[in-house]
Parts: sequence; structure tokens; C-alpha cells
Amino acid sequence: MDEEKIIEQMRNCLGAKLLDASCPSQRRIFVKVNGADVTAAAGCIRETVGITHVSTISGVDTVEAFELLYHFADNRVCLTLRAIISRSEPEIETVTDFFPGAILYEREIQDMLGIRIKNIPDPRPLVLPDDWPADNYPLRKDWVCTRPEEKIPGEKK
Repeated sequence: MDEEKIIEQMRNCLGAKLLDASCPSQRRIFVKVNGADVTAAAGCIRETVGITHVSTISGVDTVEAFELLYHFADNRVCLTLRAIISRSEPEIETVTDFFPGAILYEREIQDMLGIRIKNIPDPRPLVLPDDWPADNYPLRKDWVCTRPEEKIPGEKK
């Protein structure tokens, strides 16, 4: 079974940095690390496990913390790496050294959740306009839209 072998490889590579690992179904693996250990985990996934494709990165505001879910896939498994990030210091290192294709997802995470991606090769905003207000992150649970209501010609109230 590839899944158990991959989990064992992650355990051997990360040691105590691996907070949790599970295989809830065939071809699905979930691993969890602190945000400070994301590059070590990405290196293990690329160099030890041999997965070379990042499918996407999802960001979650749990109110207590932020979580980034890095979704990796190859012909054997889909592996999700969950990185826990402090709300008081919302930053994490880039994984583009191991997965160059992650750059667009990381830029989107910066725009929408305000999590600073350290050492990102291209930190420009991706989805928000240049005149977007600073410290205004639409996917945070505490975000309040302050945009004035637009009137549509002919609209009935």
C-alpha cells in the first residue's frame, strides 16, 4: 500500500515536526505541521516522497488561527499538507523552491487572507486591484465590506 509507505517516509523525514498523519481513504493522505515547518515538509514531499505537482493551495480562517492546505498529487495519491499559522504573526515561508507552480496560489493567499509569504519571488497582488485598501482581506472572517452600495439604473427596491 503506497499510502502507508508515504506516511512512513514523511515520519522519517520530519520526525517531531510532523504533528499528524492519516489515510482516511484509498489514495488520500493528510499530514499536518506548524507553519514554521512548511518548507521542511514541502522538501520531504518533493525529494523523499517524489510528488512533483502542487494542485492548489487553500486558505482557511478558523478564527483561532489560519490554516493553509497544500494539495499535492501524482498518479499514486493526493496528499494534503495542513500548515497551522498564528493569527498574531500571519506569515509563512514560500514553497516555490520545491514547487515553482505554487507562486500564483501564494500570491492569492496574500491578497485574500493577508498571510505574508516570506521570500516569495514575485509578491505583487494577484487578484485585488492596485487601489485596494491596505489591511483589507476579503476571506478573513472578521472582514467587513465597506464598499458603498451601487445603484443600478432601473432597479426596484
